[in-house]
Amino acid sequence: MERNRNNERLDKTILRTSTNYLLPLLILFSIFLLIRGHYLPGGGFVGGLVASIAFVLHSFAYSPTQTVKMFSIKPFFVIPTGLMLCFLSGMLPTLLGYPFMSGVWFADNVVAIGAFGSALIFDVGVYMVVIGVVLTILFTISENT
Repeated sequence: MERNRNNERLDKTILRTSTNYLLPLLILFSIFLLIRGHYLPGGGFVGGLVASIAFVLHSFAYSPTQTVKMFSIKPFFVIPTGLMLCFLSGMLPTLLGYPFMSGVWFADNVVAIGAFGSALIFDVGVYMVVIGVVLTILFTISENT
């Protein structure tokens, strides 16, 4: 019995230590996928899933309560913000005389991103929606158990 407790503590220590290193790396990788997604495979959905997985890993290592404390606002409120960004990225071309959801690219390139346009704004909105939905589901389930 004592041996099982020691193994559980060791397992928890290993998981927490690895989470402390993996969380920032996974977040950076998710941002990389987000930024490169409008040119190559990746984008807001995949980047959002990777970021969500980072927070799910943190909640496994510590607790969902401690993971919630990492956020200044509840993840549920990120969903409408992301949806609004998606809608605005679709409306931007109509303001410039193009059809709804057409790709609009701005003239100047941005360092480390390249061409900046409405596709990236849409991807950021999807990124926020995916993170908000996954974390809202995770925290809702953890509250009820």
